Amino acid sequence: MTIAEERVVPGAYKGKYKAMLICWILGLGTLIAWNSVMTIADYYYQLFPKYHPSRVLALVYQPFALGSMAILAYNESKINTRKRNLIGYSLYITSIFLLIVVDLASSGKGGVGAYICICLLVGSFGLEDALVEGGVVGDLSLMLPELLQSYMAGLAASGALASGLRLITKAAFEKTKNGLRKSTMLFLAISAFLEILCFLLYAFVFPKLPIVKHFRKKAATEGSKTVLADLAAAGIQQAHQLDVEDGSKLPQRMSNKQVLLKNLDYEINLFLIFMLSLSIIPGFLYENTGNHQLGTWYPLVLVTMFNLFDWLARYLPLISWLRIESRKGITFAVLCRFLFIPAFYFTAKYGDQGWMIMLTALLGLTNGHLTVCILTAAPKGFKGPEQNALGNFLVLFLQGGIAAGVILDWLWLIGKRF
Repeated sequence: MTIAEERVVPGAYKGKYKAMLICWILGLGTLIAWNSVMTIADYYYQLFPKYHPSRVLALVYQPFALGSMAILAYNESKINTRKRNLIGYSLYITSIFLLIVVDLASSGKGGVGAYICICLLVGSFGLEDALVEGGVVGDLSLMLPELLQSYMAGLAASGALASGLRLITKAAFEKTKNGLRKSTMLFLAISAFLEILCFLLYAFVFPKLPIVKHFRKKAATEGSKTVLADLAAAGIQQAHQLDVEDGSKLPQRMSNKQVLLKNLDYEINLFLIFMLSLSIIPGFLYENTGNHQLGTWYPLVLVTMFNLFDWLARYLPLISWLRIESRKGITFAVLCRFLFIPAFYFTAKYGDQGWMIMLTALLGLTNGHLTVCILTAAPKGFKGPEQNALGNFLVLFLQGGIAAGVILDWLWLIGKRF
């Protein structure tokens, strides 16, 4: 079932399902590094119990992500998308390996120096996220909505996979000496392998798929320069390249300011979705939910439930009657999510762990569903260069929402001993 119906050029969509699979893997690799840090927070709480690792690391990450994304979004039309994404995945690989090196160098004993190094590496994850997520979303906004939906599902799957792997590795090493540390190192090594896979797929496989070449050629004829390096990597010498270089022959496009203002409701809604989610996940779940029968497993289970339902919900828009296409309907649904704030407060204070698990699952479900509805609906009706710009703006507002949520998350500590 498709998200949007288009008039199909014979043979143009060949390789569609392979492209969807690769987009899913690329999404997986985009956030696996960040989700890895969040899901090994139990290890960092053991090393740095007084430093609020889940909250501090999220706070360190966001200025790099938001600042880098703002610069990249402003200059999106001048940036080589292929180089941007490959540099991003390369830096991800390097940063994850350096996390392992920092732990080995400190012998797993923590300390201020090791904490500062971890903070710096998590900050670099923010830069890498801006490079890759903005670049890929902008690129896929030129193509079928199904490809962008698959990428967004991969982003959520990275959280679900990270949580699942963390539960498995923790259980496998729980009764061994330094078990928590060993499980963390294994977990980071698996994450690095996934980043290497993403680099290879994006560099050598994705550009050569017929459906990808079709949409990139279409975007180039509409004046997009960001796709030319990818077309060259696919062995295509543009017959219409002179048109791209000759501004008089290019179709008229909206300015970036016009694109931004025309989609302001989508952008603000995306900001609010992630602001709310990140004001609860992960800091509140680690530090404000109290002690329960699950013990140290409790926050891990909660984060896993959020990530699992966030992932599953990103497939719901593939079902037409579950897809929200009305702009007013999306806005109403986004505003209704603010009821989660009192719900989480009173559940943490008076409810048991079963209610908290259910509430966390609903938070993830609404987060994933509304995100995909916005990102697949917004680019419709725009030309290639405008779609690329819009994709970058949407990711910028998404990152802004995450940054605001990370800051607001500290408000839960009011009344508690810091």
